[in-house]
Amino acid sequence: MSFRTASLIGVLLLSVAPALAQPVAGPAKAKATTPEIPFDTVPNFFKMPAGLYMGEGVGVATNSKGHVFVYSRSGETRLFEFDQNGTFVKEFGVGSYGFSFAHAVRVDKDDNVWAADEGTNVIQKFSPDGKLLMVLGKRPDPLEQLSLAPGAGQYSGANKPYSFHRETDVAWDPEGNIFVSDGYGDSRVVKYDKNGRFIKSVGTRGSGPMQFSTPHAIAVDAKGLVYVADRGNSRIHVLNNDLTPKAMYDNVGAPWAVCISAGPHQYLYSSNSFPTGNNFDQAAITGEIYKMELDGTVLGRFGKAGHGVKEFSSIHQMDCRNPDEIYVAEITAFRVQKVIVKPQTLRPSSGR
Repeated sequence: MSFRTASLIGVLLLSVAPALAQPVAGPAKAKATTPEIPFDTVPNFFKMPAGLYMGEGVGVATNSKGHVFVYSRSGETRLFEFDQNGTFVKEFGVGSYGFSFAHAVRVDKDDNVWAADEGTNVIQKFSPDGKLLMVLGKRPDPLEQLSLAPGAGQYSGANKPYSFHRETDVAWDPEGNIFVSDGYGDSRVVKYDKNGRFIKSVGTRGSGPMQFSTPHAIAVDAKGLVYVADRGNSRIHVLNNDLTPKAMYDNVGAPWAVCISAGPHQYLYSSNSFPTGNNFDQAAITGEIYKMELDGTVLGRFGKAGHGVKEFSSIHQMDCRNPDEIYVAEITAFRVQKVIVKPQTLRPSSGR
């Protein structure tokens, strides 16, 4: 068995196994009433150095200069930086103790790069030049790690202030407070101040109010409202800045990834990448991305499942700093795509 084949099998097991214990998602409620948005993808955008390969597309983010950061699982977890033209710049955290099994990468307002690694239960903050500035979480001790390896860990619910259990994503409000979705082993959202001091956590596993089933991604808008992708329950929780409930959007399928654009008029993007039946054939997997107002109004959608041009295969993370230029990391296609969203007069969906 080749490394690529073994790695792909591992990804499928890790991506699908959590879903097997959750309700199987159905089609997005808004799909039938939502207009399609025209779009293109940029072929061969990323230029890797000779002998270096992308691996599984797990995380993607951009900074204020348009540089793109790709968090990849290959022989080992690696974090790459590319310039605005897709040319390789450098690698972050080579040999880092906090890298084991990548999950998400984000860039804050000061262009610091944050990497959330579910294999080590650690989030690392790097300066733009690659210096390690902060560590949140704690890598399990070696004996403990055997039982908590990705794909093998059981639900914990420990809810400890400074420990994660396969955390999935990180975001910030305008004051610099840090929000973490945690994750596979702890179904909660955690808030820290800008210095990493614990403030509050909310959530338990389940499908009721303020419960989560794999909170898989998180984003914060300019007003400090928190958007949590509750993948297993096929809904997006909107929380106030103090993590009290504000709204719930359950019309765009199972949100694997969410992102919020910059600028005076912000948009919420959500990817629906979940199986729609009891088998996991490609034909039974959704692949569309929804563009929404922050109040949950669905403006349009684009994309479909597949491995070809203008198709998406299990989008794991998105970046939409520019609402007309989206980057998508696809975990089962070993790639990251640059998407150009074309202008269109959008008619809001009546399916909300």
